[in-house]
Formats: sequence, C-alpha cells, structure tokens
Amino acid sequence: MQRVMALTGLVAMLITGCTTAPGAGAGSATAGTPPPSSTMASFAGDTAAPEFPPGLDWLNVAAPLTLASLRGKVVVLDFWTYGCINCIHILPDLERLENEFADELVVIGVHSAKFTNEADTENIRQVILRYGIEHAVVNDAGFEVWNAWGTSAWPTTVVVDPAGNVVGGHAGEGVYDVVQPIIASLVAEFDARRQIDRSPVDTAPEAAAQPDRALTFPGKVTAEPGGDRLFIADTGRNRIVVADRNSGEVVAVYGSRWPGFEDGAATVASFDAPQGMVLDDDGRTLYVADTNNHAVRAVDTATGAVTTVLGTGEQGWPPRGGTAPEVAIASPWDVAVEGTTLYIAMAGTHQIWTLDLATGAAFPLVGSGTEGVANGPLGEAELAQPSGLALVEGTLYFADSESSSIRSAAVGQAVGETASVAGSNASLFEFGATDGVGADARFQHPLGIAAVDAGTLLVADTYNSLLRRVTPATGLVTTYLGGEPGWRDGRNPRFDEPGGVSVDGGVAYVADTNNHVIRMVDLATGHTTTMVLKGIEAFEPAAGTEDYRGTTVTLDPVAVAPGRGTLVLDVTLPAGHAVNAEAPSSLRLSPATAATLRPATRTTADLTGTELPVTIPVLYAASGELTADVTLVYCERTSPQLCLIEQIRFVVPLTVAEDGGRRLALVHEVELPDG
Repeated sequence: MQRVMALTGLVAMLITGCTTAPGAGAGSATAGTPPPSSTMASFAGDTAAPEFPPGLDWLNVAAPLTLASLRGKVVVLDFWTYGCINCIHILPDLERLENEFADELVVIGVHSAKFTNEADTENIRQVILRYGIEHAVVNDAGFEVWNAWGTSAWPTTVVVDPAGNVVGGHAGEGVYDVVQPIIASLVAEFDARRQIDRSPVDTAPEAAAQPDRALTFPGKVTAEPGGDRLFIADTGRNRIVVADRNSGEVVAVYGSRWPGFEDGAATVASFDAPQGMVLDDDGRTLYVADTNNHAVRAVDTATGAVTTVLGTGEQGWPPRGGTAPEVAIASPWDVAVEGTTLYIAMAGTHQIWTLDLATGAAFPLVGSGTEGVANGPLGEAELAQPSGLALVEGTLYFADSESSSIRSAAVGQAVGETASVAGSNASLFEFGATDGVGADARFQHPLGIAAVDAGTLLVADTYNSLLRRVTPATGLVTTYLGGEPGWRDGRNPRFDEPGGVSVDGGVAYVADTNNHVIRMVDLATGHTTTMVLKGIEAFEPAAGTEDYRGTTVTLDPVAVAPGRGTLVLDVTLPAGHAVNAEAPSSLRLSPATAATLRPATRTTADLTGTELPVTIPVLYAASGELTADVTLVYCERTSPQLCLIEQIRFVVPLTVAEDGGRRLALVHEVELPDG
C-alpha cells in the first residue's frame, strides 16, 4: 500500500493542540497540493489517497466504506483516540462542517487507539454514544490506516478531494477555520466540472438502538459530607441529579436533557456534559465543572438557581487568567474547594486553576500548559489532562489521566511543587494494571480520585475498570475491586469504565459510566450494590410532538361507544423483565375531552409494579385523536438494579358512536435494545 508521508500541507502543526505518538518524527513533509496563493485557483490534489484495508470494524454505517465508493464527495479523515481531550475538542468543528456541507462531505473518524482499552470496538461504540458522534468511524486498532498515511499525532485531520486525491492535512485543533475554506473551494471547483455526488451515504447510527435509561453515561458523583444528598453528573443527559443516598429517591434535577448554556431556575438552566462537582463548606452551593461549555457553574441547592461563575461558553486558548466570569477556559473536568478557593482540573489546557470565590480572580496555579510528566514548581510542571481532584490537608492529589498516574501538588505551601505519587513518571505511553510502589505501579487513564482518610486514596482506574487503593506516604498501589469490564454486584463486583468516585460515611459511591449506574461500595466489607433511582421520571421534561424521544405507535381508527368502557394496555416486555415495583411507571391520556380514567375524571394512571397486560376503566367522551403516553420502568427479574425506561406514545384516531365497542387495546412489543 502506498504510504503518504506528512500531512501538514494545509498549515504548520499545532504543537500545543495535539499529542505526538511514540516514535513519531518531529515535523513532516508536504502531501498533495499546497494551499493556493493568489495565483493558484485549485486545492485539488495529485496524489491518490490510500484505500482503507479490508477487515476493519466500522461503526455508524451499514457497511464498510471505501474511498473509491466516495468519489464525488469531499472526504475528511479524523485520526483520533477517544481519551485525548484535543480530539474531543475538534468534534464540534467536524459537526459544524458536516452540517454546512451535508450533501457534499463525508467525515470518517479513524480511531487509532493510544490505550489498549481504547482499541476495543465495543468501547469505541460506547464513546460514539457518549459524545453523540454521528459520522462513520473505523477501528484502526492495528494502526494500518495511521501508518499508510504517515500520521504522527492525535488529532490529525486529512482532506481528500472528490477525485480521491490527497489535498493535505492538519495536526491539532482549530480545524474548522483551516478546513472550511478548502472544502468550499473543492465543492465549487468539482461542481463546475459536474463531479460532485450529492447522494446520501447509507448510515446505521449506533444511537438508534439505544434504550432510555434513568442515567446516561454518568461521569462523576459527589456525596454530601455527613448528609443525605448524592449529587450525580448525568453527563450524557446534560444535567445534575440529586438523590437521597439512603433511599435512592430523586429529590431534584438541575438542567434538562438537552445541551445548552443557560443560567436560571432548575428547569430553565442547561449544561453540556457536566462532570465533577463539589459542595461549598455550608452545603448550599454546588460548583459544577460544565465541561463542554468550558465553564464552571454554581447551583443554589436551596432555590435551584444556576449561575455561571467562570467561563464564557467558548474554549479558551492560550490559557490566560483574569476576573471571573469573563475568562475563557477549556474543558474543566473536576473541582475541589477549600474556604473561598476553588480548584479546577482544567483538562483542556493540562493545568489546575484556582478561582477566588470572594474576588473572582481566576488563574492557572499548577502546570505550564504543556502536556507532559515533568515535576517541579507548581507553575512550571507539566501535566497531562488532569481529570480528578482530592484535597487532603493542603495537598491536592490529582488523577493525571493521559500520563496514567496519580500526582500531587503542594498547594498549601508558599512555594509548592508537584510530585509523582504512583504510576509512570517518565512517559505518556507507560500504562497497565500493575500493583506496586510508586513508579513501578501502572494505571490506565484514571479519571476519578477520592480520599478515604488522610492516608488512603481511592482511585477510579477508568480504562482498567478497577478501583485501586493508593497510600500517598509510600506510593503503594493495590487493586481493591473490579477486573474485567462488566456489571456485577456483591463481593467480587465488576465495573465498566468508572469515571468518578466519592467517599463519605464508610461508603464509596462510584459513577459506573458505561453501565449507566451509580454503585455503592461498603468500604468495610467491599460488598457492592447498585443504586436504584426512584422517581426520576417525574423530572423528565414534557415532550411535544416534535421532540418526543420515545416510540410512537399509531393505531388504526377505532370506534367506541360513549360512556363507560375499558382500555387494555397490552405491552409485552423482553423475556425475563418486569415493571419495577419501586420506580414510578405511568399512563397519561390526552386530550381529556376524548377520554378520562375512572373513577373520577383523571387523565393519569399509576402503573408502578403493574403486571401486563392490564385493563383500565375509562370514560369515552368525544371523537378525536387520543394520545396515550406510557412510561414503563422495567428491570431484569433476577437483577432489579438493572432497569431501562420505555416511553411509548400510542396515537389512536377515536370515533365515539353509539354502535361502537367498549374496549380499546393498546398493543406493542418492547425489544431489548443492543448495548
């Protein structure tokens, strides 16, 4: 296969915006045709792009794509690895390009994994769902595509013209401004030649097969110190869920399920993939790392009001301090607080910032902004995507995810330094699952960390699906719980990419991200259970016709007699499942002028714990289109903690006439979704 060397024909490599793979050379040569000057009118390439090798796993498409089959379209290849924050930063740029050139452009994500865990196709599928990626993705686990193109850094973006030739490439962030003019020029040029193909590509979105759940990819969790509240970052639904940690009853929700950047009341405010949270000393204000909004938000837990305390909603680079809130920051992932000082794990700039809550002063405290593993004075050290914080007696411990290590920063000292606690301190590419002391131990992209006591840390070793114990005084690392990714409660539990952990009252609360649940670990025994959230359905926003996310079942017209009758809800659940006896399920009829429930003139029926099918007395009143919205929380009979939510909207053209029947049947079969 032809090897295309060097992919910076469009612009010079942005060193601050990418991670160079081990063994990659510094710099690169030019491939394809360089950008036109004032005397050059064409971006068309003259070097044939290497074809995708056969046998690779493809996602989001019905069948593997080939560059040959995409003649007539501009193709953008995005070389990425899913733990890389810079790779995540360019996803909005790619989506913007896809929307702008919906018929002329095909984006293909070439996933060439840095970490072993990232090379698994199922894990890539989960990340596609987590980040809402809709374009085609190919799993380049063996680096075949990467090597064919001579790629050397994540992310790298390559443009192929409609004739199948290489235009050039760009390493780093800032993709839209670089690539958009190239695509626009290519579309115009090849359109003039009548060589643009605007026919759709056959897609098979992974998201189409996903169920509705109580939580979706929860990233972090925070237990109220000495209290009853558990704060859950329901990251995939862009909201904060508050539950009673003893009963599982949901008591509040901040934000809706849709991403946004609005302040206001709990039902008005919006977040975008929130992660870490911390309560202030008086337990009233919850600070939230609103990751995709590049902001820190504050929630008044007494009133539900949400405000922005830091960030503009736009990614900031280079990192510059200033007076909050009008300071641009980048992908905050966790927060910790002491008095009026808020510490922020700024994953997007490889730093830890501080925000003075009294004065609004916000500045980088730890890290130069260069990604690396070097220790030293706080402002000169190199960090690698810090993603979890634990503050213990003047020392800030952090999960440095891209270096797969646990590190510390002496923030309580007048002249503090960073230090390596455990894990590799020599390279961004040394990782594993080895117990040991200090630099001999190995982690794999840890995201969560919490203090068990002054001498013990508990780490969510995310890509290993483990909980690990770390003794900071000695650097000793031991595996506590977990192993192969999966879901299992008991004394030998399994997790799936846990992203966050919080400890209080002898219990560790774990955001078990890919299992979409919160786990509770008794630290005295290691016994693990799954929290059953109750009543979260009551906080779901009402869905109109256009934004209804459930299954709509339109039935044939039915004639019923006026007055008393019955409605039979005949929903077949997947084998081995039943309607949960604790979490609320319901049926709601509208409009009330068509039909109501008996006795009284109710429109809502409680279906909690109902055995299906169920017959419900109703009163038929007037002809019209009857809508029956059904919400069923159903769980495995043998594992009632594993629950799914099925929303069904039955639409029935109803005629009320004297010669009509007395019975209306709503029939539907629920299929167990993939994943």
